Amino acid sequence: MRADNSAHLITAAARRHELARSKAIQAIRELDGAGTAVTFETVARAARVSRSWLYTQHDIRAEVERLRDLHRNAPKTPVPSHHRSSNASLLRRLEAANARNRELTENSQRLRHQLAQALGQLRAAGIHQTSEPVSTSPTRHRSSVTIGPC
Repeated sequence: MRADNSAHLITAAARRHELARSKAIQAIRELDGAGTAVTFETVARAARVSRSWLYTQHDIRAEVERLRDLHRNAPKTPVPSHHRSSNASLLRRLEAANARNRELTENSQRLRHQLAQALGQLRAAGIHQTSEPVSTSPTRHRSSVTIGPC
């Protein structure tokens, strides 16, 4: 009568399966951390598992597809996914930039208005500018000062 070794075979298969899963997960982390494209091919090669096996592991497959899609849509400079900006963060940065642009526009308009008033007061007082503006180029001299729209 033959001995029943099926329990040992099942245990060994479960151990091999868990080892392959841990190698695949580690490979995904390392590839993403290095900024390398995460594809089924690169993960299979790094983890030394088959691509067909990766497709059967639903959680690993989903993670590879997620990172692969991020890499396709990402800028060409490799950035690990945990360093990438979230949509909320990018929205806050855009809002801050727009607020700063509004502030600078208002400041510029205020300064133009003040300059126009000062020049108007000088004209009204009969004071004319006699010195020429300083030029950065010794060969070019401007004879008048032009002020943009106020």
